[in-house]
Amino acid sequence: MTSATTGYDVIVVGLGGMGSAAAFHLAARGCRVLGLEQHQPAHDKGSSHGGSRIIRQTYFEDPGYVPLLLRAYELWEKLAADARRDVYRLTGGLFIGPPDCVTVSGSLRASRQWDLPHEVLDGAEITARFPNFTPPPGDIALYEAKSGFARPELTVRAHLELAEKAGATLQFGEPVLDWNQAADGLRVTTGRGSYFAEHLVICPGPWAPQLLGQFDVPITVERQVMYWLDPIGGVSGFEDHPIFIKDYASGIHTYGFPPIDGPRGGVKVGFARNGTPCTPETIDRVVHTHEISAITARIGELLPALAGRCLRAATCMYSNTPDRNFVVGRHPQCADVIVACGFSGHGFKFVPVVGEILADLVIDRGTDHPISLFDPQRFMTG
Repeated sequence: MTSATTGYDVIVVGLGGMGSAAAFHLAARGCRVLGLEQHQPAHDKGSSHGGSRIIRQTYFEDPGYVPLLLRAYELWEKLAADARRDVYRLTGGLFIGPPDCVTVSGSLRASRQWDLPHEVLDGAEITARFPNFTPPPGDIALYEAKSGFARPELTVRAHLELAEKAGATLQFGEPVLDWNQAADGLRVTTGRGSYFAEHLVICPGPWAPQLLGQFDVPITVERQVMYWLDPIGGVSGFEDHPIFIKDYASGIHTYGFPPIDGPRGGVKVGFARNGTPCTPETIDRVVHTHEISAITARIGELLPALAGRCLRAATCMYSNTPDRNFVVGRHPQCADVIVACGFSGHGFKFVPVVGEILADLVIDRGTDHPISLFDPQRFMTG
């Protein structure tokens, strides 16, 4: 497959969650891979950091995602075994809100359509099973035992290590300045020089507007904040906690995890959808007092033991499409360029299967996975 003039079969631009998985799957299937990353491995400047990301199968966003999640779970297990790292953990998950809210009704729809094991709990049953929770009157929850969390930094490092073992060349601290088609393949230009390959996989995260400016996919980047709260009485009462997502009638969503970083690590929580527009260059990395007050007040209504001190906070970025669905597919103007972006704050749980899909698209020029929902051309006009 390698051309003598290109040097590589494929160049992967961006080695965060999706790019690191793509580099591994491509190298494992025999491709000569060059991976380029502007930051250091498993960095905290984009979207794949913060210690934990929710994984779940009862997908309230759209049941069409469930087949990908079933495969993703197989690949999470394989990655953990191959890398000998605890890249994920199942804790159970509570999806709480009024019966007709999207989080509850959508989770129930996906569970029934795909015959996923689940339980429906009323408010009293929620508190009886999980005493830290005090849901408001009328709230119910769908409980899924197979929900849990993935470790983003460990996952990225695991994929990078396996990619290198499979023969990939990975270069860090090397921003990509431009890419274009050339007579002898695809040219990628960095501050260090130019590289050529037959295929290009672009996984730009929040840098999508810069790297895919001509792509005409409307991606907006927003600042999000993650908080680690110190439970009143210590973390021991939260050690067997499920992950949770709480849907409020106002449209606000909160989420949280069990304590996973020891007795002084706190409990990570956040708002799911209240970000502010930004770019990677303009994002405000300072977390302000009023933001901490807002999250502790809101979380304290559901989990009174968390209405206390914030131990720390950190920012990350969501890269949103107008319909909140991903962009995964072939560049409309260049058949040898594959893009994966716009994961809209719910993509990390799909990292292993997206890596597999990207390898399929390069090597087989198609995939058996259902990805029509992510077609880049859905945004094209004219």
